Amino acid sequence: MTATADISFMLLIFFLVATSMYEEKGLQAQLPPPQDQRREAELHVARRNVAEIVVDADGRTTLDGEAVTAEQLTERVATFVANAANDASMPEKSLRDVNLLGTTEVSDRHVVSIQTDRLTSYDAYFQMRHAVARAYARLRNQLAHERFGRSYAACSPEQREALGMVYPVRISEQPPAGNEEKGGTP
Repeated sequence: MTATADISFMLLIFFLVATSMYEEKGLQAQLPPPQDQRREAELHVARRNVAEIVVDADGRTTLDGEAVTAEQLTERVATFVANAANDASMPEKSLRDVNLLGTTEVSDRHVVSIQTDRLTSYDAYFQMRHAVARAYARLRNQLAHERFGRSYAACSPEQREALGMVYPVRISEQPPAGNEEKGGTP
């Protein structure tokens, strides 16, 4: 009986030591605080500073009411955030002193608003989120090439921080639509 316990213990130790642990990867997102800790404050954002993305229950994605593919979404979000021509119908920019870049126009007033449906598939949601992430990555990579002569991935942490200040990720996710129960209120 003692030998069986010893062998079991040895096998347990062996599997704990020999098993490789891996870390799952996913989207980096900061969740809001629990409801009782949330400080409700009204935030007024000019209409020109908001891009509204909606993913419906069937997985169709629209940007400001117009149906788009993932590739189109990436292009249009990048164009919206960059507002290279300072178009009056697109987000306002601010002049800021950015470390390593000097006084620079910063796209810090835009908001990418995301609305999903309760029945939206995870696949459709993640395709949309990856398209938006690609837009920010493209803008930062382009600016890294212009200012530092290298890709964003090859930049130092300080350079990445500076690029992130020029194109900060500003995403607002709304609670899923369609949460209403039959015969009840939301």
